Amino acid sequence: MVQSSRQCHEKLPFALLGYRSTVRTSVGATPYLLVYGTEVVIPMEVEIPSLRIVAEAEIDDDEWVKARLEQLCLIDEKRLAVVCRGQLYQKRMARSYNKKVCPRKFEVAQQVLKHILPHQTEAKGKFDPNWQEPFIVTRVLSNDAL
Repeated sequence: MVQSSRQCHEKLPFALLGYRSTVRTSVGATPYLLVYGTEVVIPMEVEIPSLRIVAEAEIDDDEWVKARLEQLCLIDEKRLAVVCRGQLYQKRMARSYNKKVCPRKFEVAQQVLKHILPHQTEAKGKFDPNWQEPFIVTRVLSNDAL
């Protein structure tokens, strides 16, 4: 652990390694894989060789270069698969959100409240109400604009 905030810079490379080598749920791949086309070799695999490290150490340089070029040629396919998976993830999230949201239909002469957004000039502070007085709907436009 870091003893003080002045030592945070010493732990930053480890935090970045952890972030870049963790599989993202939305895309099903690590950021390192998407950039470099191969999975990251963690420092522990250098000390205690894994099967992948042993296999790469036993092949000669020409075979390693060919294998690496094949991996780099397949990176576009991996990225395309990640894009497809990301789109499916977004659709799943939208479907889940839309299940919980019930659309409302407004009619003429109905009373509604106006929501005050934080960036509007009417916003006064965090303890003031987020809604403005009741308004009466006089006209319903396209896309449910009032």
